[in-house]
Amino acid sequence: MRAARARCGVVAVSIFVNPAQFAPGEDFAKYPRTFERDCEVLQKEGVDLVLAPSAEEMYPQGVASWVTVEGLSEKLCGRSRPGHFRGVTTVVAKLFHILGPDIAFFGQKDAAQLAIIRRMVRDLNFPVEIVACPIVRGPDGLAMSSRNAYLDAEQRKAALVLYRSLARVRELFEAGERSAGKLIFAGRQTFSREASVRLDYFEIVDPETLEAILEVERPALAALAAFVGETRLIDNVILSA
Repeated sequence: MRAARARCGVVAVSIFVNPAQFAPGEDFAKYPRTFERDCEVLQKEGVDLVLAPSAEEMYPQGVASWVTVEGLSEKLCGRSRPGHFRGVTTVVAKLFHILGPDIAFFGQKDAAQLAIIRRMVRDLNFPVEIVACPIVRGPDGLAMSSRNAYLDAEQRKAALVLYRSLARVRELFEAGERSAGKLIFAGRQTFSREASVRLDYFEIVDPETLEAILEVERPALAALAAFVGETRLIDNVILSA
């Protein structure tokens, strides 16, 4: 919101828990919904317009048309959550049509989502600039996420292993290591010291194509997903000389 306010004359925010990006058995029913508190924050940040549609408004009588970015939507989180990114790109396309923004701001934490939306915008000629905003972290280093609300005190402490493992990868990269395999091995080693957290994936990929790379010779994305109890969290860092 602050990044948008710094660049734009009018700032609009959408609040919508999108059923199309949740698979059966995922946490759609219990996903945090704090609309009144959200609106208080929006007002303090000087937001001009809030779009908060219902699922019935966004998907009247179901949906038979989908927007899919092939080749990217099956990578990283898309591999673990089939259909997830199809739901994301469909709803973002609809929101772009409704609001007609000049610039749209997305968080770097959802790096795969960011890459997929950029490709969708390019391929479908949406007249909108996509801006990535840096990951916001708590004082303990944990990336901000709606799902952090699920964590109790012990789980939150355990969840810090996500960032610790990525920080270890970045430390080795800055010391000169360029082998993606060795960097991933070091990150996984750090991760393995927290037995209560289950790793989903740990990869180093091209930030635009999401293809795995062997040598980090240009900016790369080190990304992971893990389960802390039943809560699935993601995090990433950009490796750039």
